[in-house]
Amino acid sequence: MEFDLIARHFTRATPGAVLGVGDDCALLAPTPGMQLAVSSDMLLEGRHFSPQDSPAGLGHKSLAVNLSDLAAMGATPRWATLAIALPEENDAWLTAFARGFFRIADQHGIELVGGDTTRGTLAISITVMGEVPPGQALRRDGAKVGDDVWVSGVIGSAALALAYRQGRLFMEQIDAARVLPALYLPTPRIELGLVLRGLASSAIDISDGLLGDLGHILERSHVGATLEFSALPTLPVTTTSSASPPLPASGMRCWQPPHPRA
Repeated sequence: MEFDLIARHFTRATPGAVLGVGDDCALLAPTPGMQLAVSSDMLLEGRHFSPQDSPAGLGHKSLAVNLSDLAAMGATPRWATLAIALPEENDAWLTAFARGFFRIADQHGIELVGGDTTRGTLAISITVMGEVPPGQALRRDGAKVGDDVWVSGVIGSAALALAYRQGRLFMEQIDAARVLPALYLPTPRIELGLVLRGLASSAIDISDGLLGDLGHILERSHVGATLEFSALPTLPVTTTSSASPPLPASGMRCWQPPHPRA
């Protein structure tokens, strides 16, 4: 089962790799002088997605959340591996999943170079690899006193979509249509991450929420921050502002805490 599934759905040419799918290991040759950025994420049925979710959308989402980590580091995507547990062999489901996966992979020039399949409760684990010039990675420990805090896009879309899907929040259909793509078809900000090399002092993917993820930067950088929530870009469903490009938030600034951690 395993080798047939891999051959039918996940084996493609990988011109950017020395050796791709089909052997015990992939063989990769990073660009000379570049550093390798590596990140892994796991998605579990019932926790990160519903059994009723579109397999094509799930293929997109599973890679997009990993690509978002590369974007946060200012890394150029290169390769990925995919491990997937399946309760049963389902060619139609896998065909749609692979279509969504490879569609976003092609958009960002990333090649699938290996992975694994097994039988079990549906679970998807992806490792992505990218490249970044030495000293230009957007690390969490780079924030400095006096830095402005910026966010890109619109805050809270996926959380609103999840609450709507779970029946915890009512929205008109026109509003729901604006937030659901953030949950099902998230957009990794690869291009923005590349532009921020040499400009931003620190960055993070805020998929776990603005306050929680900003807290990671503050802890690693030994600084504090003041936020003005009225300046945050939010959705028209909660505010009359519909700003979507990266916005500087007035009053959002890093400062030195009185007792910095050692």
